[in-house]
Parts: sequence; structure tokens; C-alpha cells
Amino acid sequence: MFGSKKISVGISDQVDTLLGKDTTIKGTILAKGTLRIDGNVEGDVTTSGDIVVGETGKLVAQIKARSATVAGTINGNLDIQEKLELLSSARLDGDIKVGKLIIGEGAVFHGACEMRNAGSGAGNISGVETVAAAKAKA
Repeated sequence: MFGSKKISVGISDQVDTLLGKDTTIKGTILAKGTLRIDGNVEGDVTTSGDIVVGETGKLVAQIKARSATVAGTINGNLDIQEKLELLSSARLDGDIKVGKLIIGEGAVFHGACEMRNAGSGAGNISGVETVAAAKAKA
């Protein structure tokens, strides 16, 4: 109620696979559709759909997905075909390949970024959009 501020983390309204906050998985996850992780994962995560990492999600993993929204912690590399959004509570230590990158105020990102379809080759970060820039457009 008052003073309780939940961050809405989601790409679509439907989650096909949910790993709860008290769940720990070591190994490979292969999924179709939207995958939400609120627990702990060590290994590889691949989905043909989207991935959502909630605030309690902690991954030490190599991740491949169409789009991703991150509010938790990831140690590992990400290969995201479309959009990666790092919310204010996100912490990402690893390299990323991405179509579009949105970094919220307060999010932490340590690593290299390679933009897809950015126009002038690898290493170009012109597709990066911060929350302040997005608000200025509105």
C-alpha cells in the first residue's frame, strides 16, 4: 500500500515459464516464449522469446533471447536480438550484443556493448537510450 513501490517488470502480459525466487537451477535452460526468472540460475539460458529478470533474480549465465528486461543481477554475456532494458535496480557484469539498449538511472553495467543494426559497425553505441533521453522525446 503506502510506501510500497513495486517495479513492474515485463515485456508481455503472458509469462510462459516462471522460476520463483526460492528456485535455484544449475545447468541449461531452453525455453520458448516469455521466461521470467526471480530465483538463481547458473549456466546457459536460451529462449526464442523474451526474458525478464526480476529484482530477486541472480544469474551467472550466458543468455540468448529476443528481448530482455532486467531488474536483478546478471554475471555473464547477453546476446539479445532486439531490445535490452536495464531497470534502475539492475546490475550487469558482462558483454552484450543487442539491437537497442535502454539503461535506467541507477542501473550498473560493466562490460562491452556491440550494437546490431546501429549503422556504422561493431562497437557503435549510438542506439543507447537513457531514461532521461526517452523522457525528453515524450
